[in-house]
Amino acid sequence: MRRGFCRLQEGDRPSVVLSGQRSELRSRLGWAVIRAVYDGLPDFQRLEELAPDVALIQALKERWDPECHAFLFPWGHMVPTLEDVVRITGLRVDGQAVTGTTYTSYQEPMERLLGLEVRGERSSLVQRTVLQASLGVVSARHQTGEGQAEHMERMTDDARAAMAEEEGETADKDLRRFLTLVIGKMILGTRGDPVGCRFLPLLEDLSSVGNYAWGAALLAHLFDSLGTSSRETGVAGFFPLLQVWAYYHLPSLGRGVARRRGIVPLLQRWRFFRDERTLQRQVTLIHDTLDTIPFRHVIRWTPYVGEDDATQPWVEWGRPYFGRDIWLHYFNTVVPLHHRLVARTLGLHQAAVEFPTRQRAWERPGRSFRGIQQVTDWTIWAREQLDDWERRGTEVVSEATSDEDYFRAYARKYGAQVYKGSRRPPRELFGVATRALLREDPLTPRKRSDGRPRSRWGVVGIPHQGMAYHAAADWPVMT
Repeated sequence: MRRGFCRLQEGDRPSVVLSGQRSELRSRLGWAVIRAVYDGLPDFQRLEELAPDVALIQALKERWDPECHAFLFPWGHMVPTLEDVVRITGLRVDGQAVTGTTYTSYQEPMERLLGLEVRGERSSLVQRTVLQASLGVVSARHQTGEGQAEHMERMTDDARAAMAEEEGETADKDLRRFLTLVIGKMILGTRGDPVGCRFLPLLEDLSSVGNYAWGAALLAHLFDSLGTSSRETGVAGFFPLLQVWAYYHLPSLGRGVARRRGIVPLLQRWRFFRDERTLQRQVTLIHDTLDTIPFRHVIRWTPYVGEDDATQPWVEWGRPYFGRDIWLHYFNTVVPLHHRLVARTLGLHQAAVEFPTRQRAWERPGRSFRGIQQVTDWTIWAREQLDDWERRGTEVVSEATSDEDYFRAYARKYGAQVYKGSRRPPRELFGVATRALLREDPLTPRKRSDGRPRSRWGVVGIPHQGMAYHAAADWPVMT
């Protein structure tokens, strides 16, 4: 069983870190169950916990632009990349795309590969409680007077007892059940209680599980989840990726605390700095901070410089996919990674590239279509995008010598919507400033009535070289 699971990332180090804390960010499954089952399997390294930072994830979700699949900040676009995924989680981002055929019913593979009976014939979901019980954890509820340590020990002992004597085909089914729980409820998690298993046919040959780019599928699923209505709180999928990505790229927020330096994957180095203020208050303060601090004090575009890659073989495997525009695949979820919008993560100046819009040459079916209405072979339906993945996308290059042209285009495109704080500049003020920016030469400072130069942009209220001061907090004025 150890060999089969480790093939998930082709190494001896587990690729995920689990949380035992409850929050609105994830489904009803207590992740402590996964950890208990994991610890019940023999010869595995202990999993670390990361409590969810609900306010941080919600604030990031509110800044997500589903048109270009990127966050919108006053200083420009930002987006988690494949390098972020592989360094933070240890999951593979190279190899075969996680795709194939989706079916109207998964009853037959569930019964054959997992040994579980399925009630609904037209479903790609399996009941969490049934899957959990098959691994020895009948109930995840705390017993009266039971502390967290005793709770985890009891569930782990139950799982260990259920799987201790199993061998051969029975052991393989146990491993598939565990992988289904991990992949379907955490890496590619859903908001509801049932566990998604669209990927189940890929688990039939356990020796090939590690050949798939699960990290790239995680990113595709996360992008798709972030694009849901802003009225929906929380994010389905692996929230620790976003959380630790923000700890590295937005350190001035002060939301994470380093705990174990030098350990890899990087997710294990952090813990959440607990904040006792209300959720709404925390979200507002995060937006205010992002709106008002100059980007040079907020952003680390290349936070991994100096990392010892020799201790992270999965980074070397994924390097050919870094720094590239590429399509990401998870069956019927096929989304683009527009790395050209964040050339600064490659140490380049950001060129004024064309910003993506919804009028793309290719779009997947609407969100209501999840592959259960008809049998669909996504290797054919999305052939062009799959070819792009197999070619490793397109390398991002930039001949720009400054970011000025990009800032102008960014201000014209997004205007005041990049500000989300409680004191964001009035839409009318920002509109006037944006129009003035487009009329004037940004390299020629205007004069005030007293002869002193105004800001470089000629209008107080437009950021100078990406500065993110806001209208109520002393916009920069050149003197």
